[in-house]
Amino acid sequence: MKRVLSSMVITGSLLLVSSAASVAFAQEVDMPAPDADKGAELYTNGDMSRGIIACVTCHGEAGNSTLSDNPVLAGMPHEYIVKQLIDFVKPEDKDRAARLGEGGADSLMTPFAAALNEEDRSNLALYLAQQSPDLDNAPTATNEDTMERGQHIWRGGLPDRNVPACASCHGANGMGMPAEYPRLAGQFPEYIEQQLKLFRSGDRDNSSMMFDIADRMSDSDIAAVSDYAAGLR
Repeated sequence: MKRVLSSMVITGSLLLVSSAASVAFAQEVDMPAPDADKGAELYTNGDMSRGIIACVTCHGEAGNSTLSDNPVLAGMPHEYIVKQLIDFVKPEDKDRAARLGEGGADSLMTPFAAALNEEDRSNLALYLAQQSPDLDNAPTATNEDTMERGQHIWRGGLPDRNVPACASCHGANGMGMPAEYPRLAGQFPEYIEQQLKLFRSGDRDNSSMMFDIADRMSDSDIAAVSDYAAGLR
């Protein structure tokens, strides 16, 4: 619980205006300020000369995916998207990527992310951060039988197992807290469930806090809160 509270304090210091945070990020890694227009071009058309497939193919117009295997990315924080794109690729000094698929296999995103350079990641992330999630047509909760259980976990956690309320980091309405915690409202419940199980198995190893949380949850807990989160607006 101390780790969770500490992360919440850190997150509070990161609540910056998106554009200012993006510029600061660019300066920190000594590269040009991110360019949303270049990000839009790469997202929509890719760059076949470098083996970069258009992101729109899987993630939909302006990041509003219609396929449950591919998350909705519209409106996600710039810093969060950059970090995930980095984490799909194995660093030279490591024996594995931080984000793997089920059973420790490479993620489906690995070859696509590997084709991107730092500037590409930053441009794509800024473009997506500026898009509006289509919440009217977004995925939503579908299982009325688990609604109460999901709401209980989202709002109050599971104190007997030291599972904090999801709302404490992802927000009461599921809109997330830049730049560390993603928006889950309107995300595919199947995708949320899959990621929680990957955190629990350690195949997704880019958040020790989320590993600790998911490790204390049962399959039924995960399914219930994933469905509930998708229905938030």
